[in-house]
Amino acid sequence: MAKGGLVYGPISSYSRVRILHLVQSRSHRTIGELCEATGLHANTVREHLQRLIEGGYVIQSTEHRTTRGRPRTLYSAATGTPEASSPVARDKVAEAARRGDLMRRVLPEEASEFGREATYQLDALIEDLEQSGFEPVVDAERLTVELSPCPHAASTPEHRPMLCQVHLGLMQGVLTQAGGPLAAECVRATSRPEECAVQLRLVESAA
Repeated sequence: MAKGGLVYGPISSYSRVRILHLVQSRSHRTIGELCEATGLHANTVREHLQRLIEGGYVIQSTEHRTTRGRPRTLYSAATGTPEASSPVARDKVAEAARRGDLMRRVLPEEASEFGREATYQLDALIEDLEQSGFEPVVDAERLTVELSPCPHAASTPEHRPMLCQVHLGLMQGVLTQAGGPLAAECVRATSRPEECAVQLRLVESAA
């Protein structure tokens, strides 16, 4: 549940959601491409991208040119992989693990049923969700993270699929950046629009 009914973080603006969807679907986007696809002014796109970079969700690189001319700045989603890892995201994951360890020393009953790596993944995921205004609840047996009620329930119905897809991509990036056996598989909706859950799975190669 979002605190005070508000959504913070990268999906608080639908324009930002559209930009995230574009860079998640294909990396190395230019400002011009993003402006054309969204209909937004270049300065507005740059402002959204800066917020996303500061949050650790987007990375920027410089175009490699073989011809004369100023190289363009390219934007990609921070997927947590070695080739698309954000230093901001790395710092957030490390801090989440540190705070998680501190809590488990103070409250041993908070210890996870998972192994060390998966525990740190959940530390990072839960903290990221909380910073975005959610109050996630983990079900270790079903490998789900409940996000009910969903603060996007009041969104325009045709916007919901993109919101869920972008949100899933962000969660996948957090889990990959943290490193471990857990991956986000899908966002499961129910017959009630205010209810949804993230289905996690154990990656076979790491299990």
